[in-house]
Amino acid sequence: MLISYRRFRRTYLRPVLLVLGVIFFIDAIRLVRSRPHTHRTKPRADRRSPASPAGNTTVFIASVHRNTEPIQREAWNDAVLDIVEHLGTENVHFSAVESGSQDGTKDALMDLKAALDERHVSNTVSLGMTVWEQLDEIAARPPPDGPREPGWIWNKAESQYELRRIPYLSRVRNQAMAPLGQLKAEGKHFDKVLWLNDVVFDTEDIVTLFNTRNGDYAAACAMDYKSPPLYYDTFALRDDIGLKTASPHWPWFQSPSSRASALRNEPIQVTSCWNGVVVFDAAPFYADPPLQFRGVDDSLADLHLEASECCLIHADNYLAPAKGVWLNPNVRVGYDVAAYAVVRTDRFPSAFWTVVGAWANRFNGWLAGFQSSLEARTVQKRLEQWQAETPSGEFPRYEPGYACLINEMQIMWSNGWKHL
Repeated sequence: MLISYRRFRRTYLRPVLLVLGVIFFIDAIRLVRSRPHTHRTKPRADRRSPASPAGNTTVFIASVHRNTEPIQREAWNDAVLDIVEHLGTENVHFSAVESGSQDGTKDALMDLKAALDERHVSNTVSLGMTVWEQLDEIAARPPPDGPREPGWIWNKAESQYELRRIPYLSRVRNQAMAPLGQLKAEGKHFDKVLWLNDVVFDTEDIVTLFNTRNGDYAAACAMDYKSPPLYYDTFALRDDIGLKTASPHWPWFQSPSSRASALRNEPIQVTSCWNGVVVFDAAPFYADPPLQFRGVDDSLADLHLEASECCLIHADNYLAPAKGVWLNPNVRVGYDVAAYAVVRTDRFPSAFWTVVGAWANRFNGWLAGFQSSLEARTVQKRLEQWQAETPSGEFPRYEPGYACLINEMQIMWSNGWKHL
């Protein structure tokens, strides 16, 4: 038996392993050599020229903050001032809402406000509750035997109501957008709405994002990284057929067309994205009624379904079917300076992680497809149940953000949030 195994190893196993090794080596070389270069738009000094992506574009910049002092002090505040200077101080309104911070975020925002005021930049900075006031708000539950209040969900295990996270975040984001309507009443109109997370970015990133498809989009997003080369915002990103990504490794997607665009480093049509920085055509925010952030209906959430407000905003955007939502892989931002330094390179990811990512996507593609199919069945079943339970005399229930729905429930909890 021992002799037979040695003969098998020498005659069959070694040649097979050698052939597989050669195939893998050739595949690795092909993958590394095929990595696309990054295509960025250089900011022009003559930004008012029609040829400049900035031109005389007016921009409403919005952000929400909680415990963001470190990134603000290190990079974010200066980056905001740089992009405002590039766009033109007269062309920008900056709106920020803070709430529940336990560090010096309020002070950092007031420092930024002072710098904006010094430059005569229109701005609105709203400092919200302290962390203790926020905890009191979470604890102020409706009585179990009283009428149900919007934004609260019943926790059977604890026999009490819990504050839903997504409607809460939606309210804060809508608060940051409120000055847009107020400025409209004063005769001030904006062409674009730019949302900034607490990420590291520079002016070239924003100009490149603005110039996605030469400005022809309902919305365009960056790609965000916290632990490169893995991308971060899986909650909001869906490919062009509404599926979650196959892997956090580039080229990410299950959809062949979305994956092919990623491999070419060209704008990728998606159903939804957010990913650190997103720019919108502002028109839907001026509609009647205006586009707003929201969560799914409480009655749908009762069936243990949730969706990101940053995904639903695209589902509700009337421009999305006509102009598309696009992810620009040439714009990469980081949640700290170290992560940004890694992704701010011409060819990304590195050779090693390109090969690892390719094989991760090949393996996970089958697994992700299977998992997506299972979750889709669960979601569809619960959605159909919700629709069938439409109260008599009401319009049939409808949720346009089907692609955003996931089998989860998120509630505000202590100093953060948790799954229910």
